Amino acid sequence: MNQNDLQAVAYEVIDTPASKKVATLWMQNPPVNALSKSVRVGLLENLNKAMADDSVDIIVISSKQNLFSGGADISEFSGGDLEPNLPVVLDAIEHSSKPVVAVLNGPAFGGGLEVALACHYRVTFASNKVGLPEVNLGILPGAGGTQRLPRLAGVQQALDMIVSGRPVAAKKLT
Repeated sequence: MNQNDLQAVAYEVIDTPASKKVATLWMQNPPVNALSKSVRVGLLENLNKAMADDSVDIIVISSKQNLFSGGADISEFSGGDLEPNLPVVLDAIEHSSKPVVAVLNGPAFGGGLEVALACHYRVTFASNKVGLPEVNLGILPGAGGTQRLPRLAGVQQALDMIVSGRPVAAKKLT
C-alpha cells in the first residue's frame, strides 16, 4: 500500500462498550469520494487487514466527508492500471467472514451504492439519497449492483432505479 492509498482510506479500530472491536475503513477522497484506484486499493488492503486481525469482530465502511461516495472516478475510464477493479473489491466485501456494515452518512451514487449493497448490512437515515445516475450517461452499473439491488429493494424498485437513474430516498430500499 502506498501513501496515496493510506490517505484515501483511513483505518481505525475502536473498542465498543459491548467488548467488541470495530475496524472502520474511512473513505476520504475529496471532493466526492470517487472510487479511484487508491480508494479501491485502500478498501481491499484494509479489509484484508481487518480480516487478519483476530481481535476485530466487525468491519465498518464509511466516509469522513458529507457523502458516502459519488461513484466511479471517471478520469480512469480512459484506461491504465485499474487493478483491483471494483467487482474484485465488492466480492471481497461480500464474502467476508466477518460482518461488514456500510454506514452511509450521506448520498451513495453509482459505485458508492454498489459498495453499500455488497456489505452485509447498511445503516443510514431514511431521507438519504441513493441511486445509479450513471445510466443517464449510457453506462450500466458494472460491479454487481444490478444483481444485488433487486435482492434488497425488490424487483420493481430496482428496475426503476436501474433504468431511470433517478435517486431515491434510502427508505425505499427496504
